[in-house]
Amino acid sequence: MADHSAFLAEAESLLGARGLTRDPELMAPWLTDWRGRYSGCAMALASPADTQQVSALVRLCAAHGVAIVPQGGNSGMSGGATPDETGDAIILSLRRMDRIRELDVEGRKVTCDAGLILQSLHEAAEEKRLRFPLTLGGKGSATIGGLISTNAGGTQVLRHGTMRAQVLGIEAVLADGSIFDALTPLKKDNRGFDLKQMLIGSEGTLGIVTAATLRLLPEIGGRVVAWCGLDSIVTARKLLLHCEAGAGDLLEGFEVMPRHSLAAVLAHLPDARSPLAGDHAWHALLEFDADAAGIETLPDKVETLLGSAMELGLVEDAVIAANESQAEAFWLIRDSIAPAERAIGPAMQHDISVPVDRMADFVTFAVPAVEQSFPQTSAVAFGHLGDGNVHFHVLAPAGAVRGEWEAQEGKAISAYVHDLVTQWQGSISAEHGIGQMKRDELGRLGDPVALAMMRSVKQALDPQGLLNPGKLVPLAPDAANP
Repeated sequence: MADHSAFLAEAESLLGARGLTRDPELMAPWLTDWRGRYSGCAMALASPADTQQVSALVRLCAAHGVAIVPQGGNSGMSGGATPDETGDAIILSLRRMDRIRELDVEGRKVTCDAGLILQSLHEAAEEKRLRFPLTLGGKGSATIGGLISTNAGGTQVLRHGTMRAQVLGIEAVLADGSIFDALTPLKKDNRGFDLKQMLIGSEGTLGIVTAATLRLLPEIGGRVVAWCGLDSIVTARKLLLHCEAGAGDLLEGFEVMPRHSLAAVLAHLPDARSPLAGDHAWHALLEFDADAAGIETLPDKVETLLGSAMELGLVEDAVIAANESQAEAFWLIRDSIAPAERAIGPAMQHDISVPVDRMADFVTFAVPAVEQSFPQTSAVAFGHLGDGNVHFHVLAPAGAVRGEWEAQEGKAISAYVHDLVTQWQGSISAEHGIGQMKRDELGRLGDPVALAMMRSVKQALDPQGLLNPGKLVPLAPDAANP
């Protein structure tokens, strides 16, 4: 490890005792990713109080050649916020920067710091009878900056789009410490490149998002949540089309899961109950939302829609949540799939997408193909069928040792799954980002022209390579194979 004593002294003088720590116990929780797959070392944990401190710290890092690993809630799924093992980088935590700078009710927009927790934003919007139309299972820890940096998705993408669609403006600190201020939203702006879009999804490799202006929507008048039992994922796709035709924008969410995922959650959550009495190969969770003017007629519309779906043979059985408590219980089942399967044992977890109209066919093909190629494994697909994104998990055989299995057979399984996805003209990362977990796979499977453009942008904006090194951007072929 290099001698960084001069840098650390200047950083401590800049940030103060609260803004910089080297205490191993305080740093430990932030040195390992949420999944427990990646661990690293850092010389310090920096927690600036505002954008000006971030800017000054980045300038200091640039002067001393110190790498920076930006971190929000540390709830990412691809190791994108975990430092390497050298201990030569600092972790730059944005969690202290959690202010709502302005909430414009009439303009339906909010400007907030990057460290604001998603759930806190939801609550602030709800107080003003507005809502932020993106949610996910980790809303209690995920930060706005992290969601922007990974272009997060969630369960409302079907109607409202990914995080990219919610961002009206951005403030970010670039690699030289300069502040890119594009917080003011404009409906039309043709002054060249839309630079904020380049920063969204860049995982902290091009700049550090410090604040954002986000769109808000009017609060919903109410919702109807339904659970359906189905015979196949192909039928689920037909049900989706039926609901889109019959309900249009009233359809807010459409999530699918096989019987294995439901059984895993029921075993994992002591108080959970199956929404349906019978056994079904697949399940679909549907949410329909309406404004105040339409809420009175919404329950009848949904009941009629599901009734016609049953007449067409698209639904084997269905139940509509009787109240908000039951609706939340349905969603808790969906949000608990990942931790429930994690409790079972090791698994290779893939966040993939293919063209929306091909996803059902892909799952039908890929599940038996993987299980045949890797005997004693179980392949499970669940998630956002409506936007062509499922979480494709391959569970290890019974008795597999966590850590060892993933590093050995697991790597071959992921390569196989990624090859399949590429053959189906899909993406190996739909909403979780590339991080360090998929960087080499992106380099192996990505379009050479697109990869060259990414490297050129990275070199132009971060010539020293100090912003989140080793993440997202694959090495050039000559650098990867010297």
